[in-house]
Amino acid sequence: MTDRSRSPYRPSRRPKGGGGQSGGKNPATPPAPRDPARRTAYDVLRAVEERDAYANLLLPTLLRERNITGRDAALATELTYGTLRLQGTYDAILDACIDRSLTSVDKEVLPLLRLGAHQQLSTNIPPHAAVSATVNIARRVVGHHRARFVNAVLRKVSARDLDAWLAVVAPARDADAAGHLAVVRSHPHWMVSALATALGEDPETSDLAETERLLAAHNERPRVTLVAKPGRASVADLIEGGATEARYSPFAAYLPEGDPALLREVRQRRAAVQDEASQLVTLALTRVSVEGTDARWLDMCAGPGGKAGLLAGLAGQRDARLLAAEVQPARAGLVAQAVQRSVRDAGRVVVADSTRPAWRDGAFDRVLVDVPCTGMGALRRRPESRWRRTPNTADELAPLQRDLLGRALEATRSGGVVAYVTCSPHLPETRGVVEDVLADRSDVTVLRAADFLDEVPDVAAGDYVQFWPHRHGTDAMFLALLRKH
Repeated sequence: MTDRSRSPYRPSRRPKGGGGQSGGKNPATPPAPRDPARRTAYDVLRAVEERDAYANLLLPTLLRERNITGRDAALATELTYGTLRLQGTYDAILDACIDRSLTSVDKEVLPLLRLGAHQQLSTNIPPHAAVSATVNIARRVVGHHRARFVNAVLRKVSARDLDAWLAVVAPARDADAAGHLAVVRSHPHWMVSALATALGEDPETSDLAETERLLAAHNERPRVTLVAKPGRASVADLIEGGATEARYSPFAAYLPEGDPALLREVRQRRAAVQDEASQLVTLALTRVSVEGTDARWLDMCAGPGGKAGLLAGLAGQRDARLLAAEVQPARAGLVAQAVQRSVRDAGRVVVADSTRPAWRDGAFDRVLVDVPCTGMGALRRRPESRWRRTPNTADELAPLQRDLLGRALEATRSGGVVAYVTCSPHLPETRGVVEDVLADRSDVTVLRAADFLDEVPDVAAGDYVQFWPHRHGTDAMFLALLRKH
């Protein structure tokens, strides 16, 4: 949900006796709400629980609307994302602290319990202060009766520290490694097994040592990575603004702290926030040689525009042109902003459904198809996604993914190249889709994708490329490069 919500705070009653004139304050301006950080964190968590809101979109909006900055903004951010990342762990602990199933707890109460558990078990806030502050919020948002329930449960939580609770609620690792990690590292059980399989570990027999490193990386705060759009900004410009040079991408820089929107290059749209793996899979497509013309490029699923912005700059430097297609008009608007003023004005945007293409077959030399997916590669940035996906999600997306890859191959001329990309390592939507589509075709060769990313170690997954947060510090992007005959 990205709609802007009104502040839920109720104005306090004005003091009696004309106190509005004292201190020179505007009597029409209500006093600042109590505990704005916790209240904002609660409002975001509740919106995520009840409306499937996205925390990374809603939280910045509420911070701006409520004029929350500095330490309060930092606390609100930590409480929101920390609670979402460790929600599975906290739910297991809370379930042991109430007399009924956790699923029976009111939706407006459950975020309070998780918020209080996070403060007690994973921050430096003293447990008694965490309980008191959370109960104070509860009185305002759910009333005194249910606030007493919140108080009782959180006092039970405070009986043990996190390690002691995990020893009680987590399955034994030697008996159920996936179940143990699901609780200790806060992921759905099925997702732990799926990620283990993608890493080459057997969830039934292995102790899942590398899987645990991946899950732990998902629960760390990701660094902000910037991209300098080719021909419009340089990494040196970003470094001058306080960033540091990135490890792999020649267009990337890391921002160690601060708001990226404060950088001049970002405000001017000469640079943007973009994960380094996202940059590199885009760059790999442009490194494959093609015989003959190299003038027409296509981004089939371009929204919100990160890859399109980079592609447009690279296309313009080669006197090529990029057509960026996006089915949703609002997202197409974001793509238009991303490609605006690219080198030679190389980027063009069209609102189009790529499963019903608005172009003729064989029209393009290079095609990027970054398909809709489960997003299991970006769980660091969107922690609530892990709780929304089910084992059936990939199966539901697979027909669309196969259709889009087939359309991408049809759109590519003989001798051209297609990059199939997902922000997921889940095998059914990565190599599973590629192999399903190619099983019925004899006009495609799979290229060894890692050969076009020599600067990145340990990225090859057979003929494909698979980035990993715990290995590369990036999102878990997948790349297949396909040559059309």
